[in-house]
Amino acid sequence: MSKPRDISELESHFSEDYLYFADLVNPPERSDREVAAIWKLLSLGHGNSVLELGCGYGRITNRLAEKGARVTGLDISPVLLKKAEADAAERRVEVEYIRGDMRSLPWRDRFDAAFLWYTTFGYFDEADNERVLHEAAASLRKGGRLLIDQINRFSLLREQSPTYEIVERDNDLRIDIMNNDALTDRRNCERIVVRNGRIRRTRLSFRQYGFSECVRMLRGAGFGSVKAYGQEGGAFTPYGPRLVVVAHK
Repeated sequence: MSKPRDISELESHFSEDYLYFADLVNPPERSDREVAAIWKLLSLGHGNSVLELGCGYGRITNRLAEKGARVTGLDISPVLLKKAEADAAERRVEVEYIRGDMRSLPWRDRFDAAFLWYTTFGYFDEADNERVLHEAAASLRKGGRLLIDQINRFSLLREQSPTYEIVERDNDLRIDIMNNDALTDRRNCERIVVRNGRIRRTRLSFRQYGFSECVRMLRGAGFGSVKAYGQEGGAFTPYGPRLVVVAHK
């Protein structure tokens, strides 16, 4: 499967269909738990300015605002951003939502912290993925922190490829067919949505980086110390499901 040639592939994947199944995939209690982990990993306090790249429908961003952070969310999907804004209004929190491309950010030396959560890093080719890190670094003040949450690729060695992930809501189905390409270190997803008697297909591909690759790229982008954690900030283990990386500028 080819890498995304333009942003339209991401827009078609992160659509209203994505929203429809979202609360089943990420129930509120999971989001609450993840926000607590992010708050701790980024050493956040009341009034800190935080940027989420690939903020989606605001399930993390709006909760951080409720805890007292000053939050900005950037995403490419107008559908997800509209939902994020509606949820922020319902929670009575102020969040700045921007539609944009994480490879080209409008901010310099503005934020105390930034993060990419739930595998939102790696959508592009090698050069553009590194460009995301350079842009994130430029948006941070000196001493700022960057957090990246991604799949631990070593954990995938235990599974046969392809794998199938099925989510059902009422009489509708979301089927993800996941393939790992060992030659490119990319995980490729073909998503089939069966909803209201119609079938829609989208594709998504993302690069899977090991910790040593992350260290090299982050230091090249201007970060100093880089630390590894496991799922939700726990200890990293070789076959745990997640690799969480925190870098300091």
